Amino acid sequence: MLDAAFSFTYSLRVRWAEVDAQGVVFNGHYLTYFDVGVTEYWRAAGLTYPADFTTEGTDLFLVKATVEYHAPAGFDDLITIGVRCARLGRSSMTYALGIYRQTTCLTSGELVYVNANPQTRTALPIPAALRERLSRFEAHRLAPPPGVTDR
Repeated sequence: MLDAAFSFTYSLRVRWAEVDAQGVVFNGHYLTYFDVGVTEYWRAAGLTYPADFTTEGTDLFLVKATVEYHAPAGFDDLITIGVRCARLGRSSMTYALGIYRQTTCLTSGELVYVNANPQTRTALPIPAALRERLSRFEAHRLAPPPGVTDR
């Protein structure tokens, strides 16, 4: 279920320029949708890129992207991108994503970012303020309803 699997969702409509000759969204656009989803997730968490991610002389680098295609989207479909920070490691963060048309999962995937020195690209710990903001956003969004102790 979309709402249960993700702490944040963002909807958009498929544009004509994103559809290929087969009448479906060209595969590469799903990574763009993932990027839009993560950007809007950060915005909802009160973060802006690059300002909140570069305050300690570091930056985020995408090191892994996976996409699994389950069903196609077409022109003018209203799609919803689900996002959650699935793992917050010492220097990396992993996002789980899904793209849905109503209740049908069209695409699922993962993005892994590493916090690093921009010049040397050497991994460095995620800044405490950034870690705190992301942890708080996930805890707030995923907190069980009142009276429920476990999900």
